Amino acid sequence: MRSILIKDTTREERIRIVNQGLAACGTECEGCNGCDNLGGGSVERIYEPYIEGLKELKDINMEYDRSIVHG
Repeated sequence: MRSILIKDTTREERIRIVNQGLAACGTECEGCNGCDNLGGGSVERIYEPYIEGLKELKDINMEYDRSIVHG
């Protein structure tokens, strides 16, 4: 498996990584607001820091998980 770290990817690759990961539920996220229903906000806003190279994906996911657990 190839690295998904910011230092090892381009912005375009990070977009593809996010889209592929979010399609794991079996549908595209476009038009889906499942994350927003769980209190996390829009998918675009949640993963924008990773796509823009500001925050690693694992850190965003951990923050998202904590926000759901702790409301």
